[in-house]
Amino acid sequence: MEVVSKQKSNLLEQFNETRAKTLSLVQTLEKDDFVIQTAYFMSPPKWHLGHVSWLFEIVMSKTSQNYEFYSHEFNEYHNSYYHQFGEPHDKGKRGLATRPTVDQILEYYNIITNKVASILKNEFLDEKTLHLYFMAINHECQHQELLVYDLQYLLAEKYVPITQNPLPKPSRQEPSSVNIGGGLYTMGYPGEQFCYDIELPEHQVYLNDYKIDVFPITNRQYIEFIDDGGYKNFQYWLSDGWDKVQNELWEAPMYWEKIDGQWITCDFLGRRKINLDEPVCHVSFYEADAYCKWAGKRLPTEAEWEKAACWDEKNQNKLLFPWGNKQPDPRCANLLESYLWNCTEVGAYPEGKSQYGCQQMIGDVWEWTSSEFSGYPGFKTGFSEYNDKWFANQKVLRGGSFGTPSLSIRGSYRNFFRLDERWLFSGFRCVEDI
Repeated sequence: MEVVSKQKSNLLEQFNETRAKTLSLVQTLEKDDFVIQTAYFMSPPKWHLGHVSWLFEIVMSKTSQNYEFYSHEFNEYHNSYYHQFGEPHDKGKRGLATRPTVDQILEYYNIITNKVASILKNEFLDEKTLHLYFMAINHECQHQELLVYDLQYLLAEKYVPITQNPLPKPSRQEPSSVNIGGGLYTMGYPGEQFCYDIELPEHQVYLNDYKIDVFPITNRQYIEFIDDGGYKNFQYWLSDGWDKVQNELWEAPMYWEKIDGQWITCDFLGRRKINLDEPVCHVSFYEADAYCKWAGKRLPTEAEWEKAACWDEKNQNKLLFPWGNKQPDPRCANLLESYLWNCTEVGAYPEGKSQYGCQQMIGDVWEWTSSEFSGYPGFKTGFSEYNDKWFANQKVLRGGSFGTPSLSIRGSYRNFFRLDERWLFSGFRCVEDI
C-alpha cells in the first residue's frame, strides 16, 4: 500500500509538470499558429493539445465506471488511428478543421487537467491503473517532442521559446571509434519503473565483435559525402531510397540550401551557415544507410547500439543510461529541458559518455539503426492499437534528441519511423565489423 501511495504522489507531480510544460511550448504562439498544417506529416499545435487530453479520457474510460466523454466532436477530431474508438480523423486534413476552436481546445485541456489531477489526488488506484496513467503521461511527452518538430517546420526562427539557454562550446573533436567485444548480450529494459511494452521482455542476442563511432556523424563528415557525389551515385542507395532521391530531388539533409557555394540551414537558431561540428540532423534512414555504404561502414543494429550505450563491461551489468542509473540532467545530455533548441557540437557532454567512451548517445539527435521495428521475442501488448500497430516498414532509432523530454528517455527506449522520413531530429553513427 505504501509503495502504491508513493507511486501516486510521483505520478501526480509528473502529471502536473508535464501538463505545464506542454502549455509552455505553445505559450508564445499567435492564435493563427495553432490552426495551420503546412505538410501532411505535421499536425497543428491545437491538435496536439487536444489529442493528449483525449488520450487521458481514453484512460479514464477504461478505469472509471460509466465515464462520459467530453464531446463526440472532440473524440472524432482527436482520434489519430484508434479504430476501437470510432473512425479516425484524416491526418492530412487536421489543418482544415476550424472546429473545435483554439479557445475550446484550451478550455478542454484545462478541464481534463483538473479531472485527472483530482483522480490522482483523491482516488484509490491499483497498479494496473497507475501504469495506464504513467503511459498517458509518457504519451504526452512524446507529443511534446512531436510538437517541437512541427514548430521547427512551421515557424523555425520565428518561434519564441519561453526559455533559451546558450549553446556550450566544446573544443574541436576528431572522429574516433572504440572496439566492443561480442558474445551474448541481454537487451531490453532492465529496471523496475515504467517502460513501454516494446522495450520488453529482456532477451539474449548474440553479437559479433564490432567497432562503433565515439560521436554521431557530423555535418563536416556528411558534406564530404555530398561533395563526393553521394546523392548522385545510385550504388550507395537502397532501391526505394534512390527512387526517393530522384523523385524528391534530394541533394542534402532537410532544411539545407546551398547559396553562393555555402550550405545554409534554417532552424530555431535562425538562417545560418551550417555548423560543421554539429551532428548531422534531419536525415532519413536511406541517407544514413547511403553514407555508411560510401564510408565502407554500416549502421549499428539496435542491440549493438544499446550495448555500446548501456553495458558496463567492468562490472558486468547493464545501466539505464550511458553514465549510470541516475536520471538525465543538463550536464549529461542535451534534452528538451536543456532548452538549447538545437544540437550541440560533438564533445559537448563528456560527463554523459558510456562505459565504452561513446558520447552523446542520449540527446542531440535520434540515431538510426539497421533494425526493423517489431516486437521482441515474447512481446505482449500493454495497450491495444498503440506501438504494436506499427510493426511494419519502420526502422528503430535510439537515444533521444534535443526535443525529447527527460522523463521519456532511457537507454532501452525504442523510437521508430519510416525509412524516408526526415522531419524528426535524426542523425546516426557508424559501425564496422572487426
